[in-house]
Amino acid sequence: MKYKSVFDIIGPVMIGPSSSHTAGAARIGRVARILFNREPKKVIVSLYGSFAETYKGHGTDVALIGGILDFDTFDERIPQSLKLAEERGMDVTFIEETAITDHPNTARLKLIDEHSELEVVGISIGGGKIQITELNGFELKLSGVDPAILIVHNDRYGAIAGVTNVLMKHRINIGHMEVSRKEKGQVALMAIEVDHNIEESVLDELRTLPNIIQVTRMVD
Repeated sequence: MKYKSVFDIIGPVMIGPSSSHTAGAARIGRVARILFNREPKKVIVSLYGSFAETYKGHGTDVALIGGILDFDTFDERIPQSLKLAEERGMDVTFIEETAITDHPNTARLKLIDEHSELEVVGISIGGGKIQITELNGFELKLSGVDPAILIVHNDRYGAIAGVTNVLMKHRINIGHMEVSRKEKGQVALMAIEVDHNIEESVLDELRTLPNIIQVTRMVD
């Protein structure tokens, strides 16, 4: 893991006590909220490794829910997030998992309402930094820092080229991109991190491409 500055090591401005267990957890929760695009009615949080062992003492529980409530890492309401979620009618369940994961600070969040469900797996890698490693069963590596677009598409020849050609036409630089699929020839997911936010008109153009099912912009 490379750090660009001393602030990456110290961590972000945040409500304590831990950058990995609190700030990182808040960011995982907030990314899930951004992807869900609204406040869920029900949240199921499965915690693994050190998250499962110390989540109450280190504030991981309130941080995750604070993120889902759209609170930033420094928001002073985070310590009261469980109470605030209850007041808003949100049903929250925490599960302490015993399975071994690739990273000790792992959380699986399931956000649910009457319209849909979203399942996100995130890891806190230190200094408040995170990675989203799974979205609705698709594997990916999303930092949650840079602007990103998530494109659900049919796994067909030319689908990826069509997307990258549109981005090139609009002079949008790709910082990171990966494609995940569950089965050959079925539904796949493109996760593309870019250098700056993408205009809605560009997203509309992407939506008109062949084999594109859904385009979601992720901004913080």
